[in-house]
Amino acid sequence: MEKQNNKGNITWLITGCSTGLGRALAKEVLSSGYNAVVTSRNKKDVEDIAADYPENALALSLDIADKHQVQQAVEQAAARFGKIDVLMNNAGYGFRGAVEEASEQEMREIFDTNFFGTVSMIQAVLPGMRTQRSGTIMSVSSIGGRFAAPGSAFYSATKFAVEGMSDALRKELAPLDIRVMVIEPGAFRTDFAGRSLTQSAKIISDYESTAGQRRKEKDTTNGKQQGDPQKAAQVLIQTFESVEVPFRLLLGSDAIKLTRAELDAQYAELQAWEKVSVTTDFD
Repeated sequence: MEKQNNKGNITWLITGCSTGLGRALAKEVLSSGYNAVVTSRNKKDVEDIAADYPENALALSLDIADKHQVQQAVEQAAARFGKIDVLMNNAGYGFRGAVEEASEQEMREIFDTNFFGTVSMIQAVLPGMRTQRSGTIMSVSSIGGRFAAPGSAFYSATKFAVEGMSDALRKELAPLDIRVMVIEPGAFRTDFAGRSLTQSAKIISDYESTAGQRRKEKDTTNGKQQGDPQKAAQVLIQTFESVEVPFRLLLGSDAIKLTRAELDAQYAELQAWEKVSVTTDFD
């Protein structure tokens, strides 16, 4: 990794910058002196960010579910700044609905964006990172990448997939000095529970007491979350600037509390069933 006193030679490519964490991160990255390729499905949503930093920012339209746009964005970024040092996979959206309620199209659409779009971005930047033998890939997962709540099966499935892929990826790239991280935020005061949250069109009354309780119209958390996107952005930059980085980085006190409880429950179950588990070995 290049010395951080030469920030003007380091370029971030950030997806999903129109609102929330992506927007906060883009602003913090640029105000810190780095270059940034600031993207959104509609370029107009991020042009104001780039306008404040005409020498260091490039605003682009990018739908990460469109492989052609992905490749174009990476090529334009390299043409403008020479290389990409940090990929921040932030674009994505939430989906609520019981497993039985979700349609095939709804399932495929969220995977196309949250998982396959993330993979497309990674595959597009890796040739350059491999050539320069440096780079950092950060992908926003969620505490929903550690466990799944009723009604969030397919959202969590995309995040479990991102984490599984990233776990192998970090081991593949370690010898090439390319770092890989997954970011696991708790609840942040972003648009995630608002515009960025979708749900199944189908409703089955038998799931009213489980998945039904988490449908969008019953969500009262929007605008009240305790997580501060600007503070999260600052932490992400500080972490990038560290010599050593964690593979999984939890953000928020709620993320710590919920994840610790989940890990404790998993370990307790492992111990409770250990004697049964080992009986499958050959004598």
